Amino acid sequence: MTGLPCSAVLIALGAVGVLGVVLVATGNQKGESTVAGYVGLAFLVALGVIGIITFIPVWANRGTRILIDHTGLWVERKDLRNVIPWHTLAGAGLYWSRLGRKGRLYSLELYPNGPIDRDDPVLWALVRDEEPPRPALPRLRHRLPLVAADQRAVVAAVQQYVPQIWLGESQRPPGHIGRPDVKGHRERTRGRTP
Repeated sequence: MTGLPCSAVLIALGAVGVLGVVLVATGNQKGESTVAGYVGLAFLVALGVIGIITFIPVWANRGTRILIDHTGLWVERKDLRNVIPWHTLAGAGLYWSRLGRKGRLYSLELYPNGPIDRDDPVLWALVRDEEPPRPALPRLRHRLPLVAADQRAVVAAVQQYVPQIWLGESQRPPGHIGRPDVKGHRERTRGRTP
């Protein structure tokens, strides 16, 4: 719930910047234009662009919820639901990467002990194909991006139910969250995505 208000504030700041650019371009600004004024307007417009970039995925995932219980990690998206059962996992860990100077991006990594359906209607967007942190773990895994405020509660819940598979925390390079294989998914499902 923090993503939507934050992106809305950034978009509003960007709109102020665009309004300022329009006023300067039409010559209707009060006072004389300065370099600092131009830099300020550019900064506001950049904040608006960042707001739009963050708003789109947050809005698209507004109906997505995760639930953790004794059976596994459940993912609900709109009217669809699926579970990643604990007994199908070889490991689970927390990844994090830097976001700016003080921010962090978090993800819960779930490594299966067998094959996974990379085109599952609910879970396909969580599938990532990368080198595992340990040779015994598979390349394909589920990566669940986490909000910084929620990551401790999620880690505690996973450790409560399956402490034996917990792999710990690991820092990754910036932007480690990545993107799902949308093109491959569309090719494999012939464009049928819910």
